[in-house]
Amino acid sequence: MARVEGIAASDEQPKLVSAYGVGSGDVVVGLLRDGGADAGFVRLPIDRDGLSVIPLYVETTVVVVPKDHAVTAADEVSLADLTDDEVLHPLDDTIEWTARPGQPAFTRPPTTANAVELVAAGTGLLLVPQSLARLHHRRDVTYRPVTDAPQSQVALAWPKDATTDLVEDFIGIVRGRTANSSRGRTPASPAEKPAQRQAQKTAKNGSARRAVPASRKRKGNRPR
Repeated sequence: MARVEGIAASDEQPKLVSAYGVGSGDVVVGLLRDGGADAGFVRLPIDRDGLSVIPLYVETTVVVVPKDHAVTAADEVSLADLTDDEVLHPLDDTIEWTARPGQPAFTRPPTTANAVELVAAGTGLLLVPQSLARLHHRRDVTYRPVTDAPQSQVALAWPKDATTDLVEDFIGIVRGRTANSSRGRTPASPAEKPAQRQAQKTAKNGSARRAVPASRKRKGNRPR
């Protein structure tokens, strides 16, 4: 079953859904079009019809291996280093391959999570975006970057006809702006705190008082 991670909506937050565990993003795209979410993180490519899409970043591809595998001796590997290994190809694979690396595995697991279990059992290796390797982390497996493997791009998507102020604020936050600076909208001034008003009043009253001269003469006894 495809994994979908979501964030509940509030009056100040759009309904957000993540496709980090979804193979092609089809589930998230369906939610966006059906009104089940206001915006979503997806892996490209997706069907962009009716959607606005902002590419965010490209992920490093890694190979997931048992902890005692030979490739763990290196900090990073190439596809040529995996030529003699059986490489699993799950049905929800998120990487677009022109040619599959390594040797074909004996089976195609239905999900990435199932594939990681097979890696832990020593029946093959798995190439995935780094975030998926972290998501499905186990103590008996590890991973190494693959320098020449295709990469996966993550994007933010939302319906074109549902670009609300909240969605625009969220887009701005994703792009590095604050909610108050998004799209140049002017934030409402917060109400003054009672303590601040009292301090201002005290300062005003104090400035209105007449200063007492420091050199004022003291009255002494008159000589007889």
